Amino acid sequence: MALYLIGDVQGCNTALVRLLDEISFSPSRDTLYLLGDLVNRGPDSLGVLRRLMALGGAAHCLLGNHDLHLLAIAHGVRGPSRGDTLDAVLSAPDCGVLLDWLRQQPLALRLDVAGQRILLVHAGVLPPWSVDRTLDLAAEVQDVLRSPLYGDFLGTMYGDSPSAWSESLQGTARLRVIVNALTRLRFCDAQGHMEFASKQGPAQAPSGLMPWFDVPGRATAHDTVVFGHWSALGPLARRDVVAMDTGCVWGGCLSALRVDPHQGLGPLAWSLHQVHCEPARKPDRL
Repeated sequence: MALYLIGDVQGCNTALVRLLDEISFSPSRDTLYLLGDLVNRGPDSLGVLRRLMALGGAAHCLLGNHDLHLLAIAHGVRGPSRGDTLDAVLSAPDCGVLLDWLRQQPLALRLDVAGQRILLVHAGVLPPWSVDRTLDLAAEVQDVLRSPLYGDFLGTMYGDSPSAWSESLQGTARLRVIVNALTRLRFCDAQGHMEFASKQGPAQAPSGLMPWFDVPGRATAHDTVVFGHWSALGPLARRDVVAMDTGCVWGGCLSALRVDPHQGLGPLAWSLHQVHCEPARKPDRL
């Protein structure tokens, strides 16, 4: 039995097939954890969704910002963006089944491996959130997405404010901050105020901002957070954070990190598998 953490696929179904072949994946033996952004920008989002849904319990998928974008378009509360490649999903005869499956997926997961806590999210975690608090807050959004009211929520999900977390937040504002942190976050300031315009690497961080994982006193600093979303970040593998978006859709790689169930996730236990990809998009990372 092996556990594999896989970065942003973004509709690159051929690359996903090659990666599964590379790791000799067996759904009867192994388990995949995909870190969100299953769809969009790549050429075959429909194939990715069908493949992952068919794997059942052998594939656990997080929701990323592009996955939520697909749900919002399908529900008629959001228009397509430049560069979207979602038409095949939206016109497929099994579109409804695929989208119902997609909106059941979580925004955060916790793995306990060899005594180590590993938190999986698509983008980031705000400084005051512990692992358990992150899971509780993610569950608030998940409950709405899985309810008959999910369309109303999708219509109010977008926006950059409030920019910081407060326990006093309620309703739409509360859910929006949770979604933004878990699916869009890259930079914030020392007080946890999020900024979403900057998509470059840490060396080009705007004044007063830093990567979310470098904020002093972060509550998850003693755990390991594994995330995707930030292809411009470059290779990052520390005890406390591991970045898995290696730019598949931009001509980089699609990566799978093997987690040893007996050793956990540490430098001596890392086993990284990658397949190189032809660029499906120009490297603007929009």
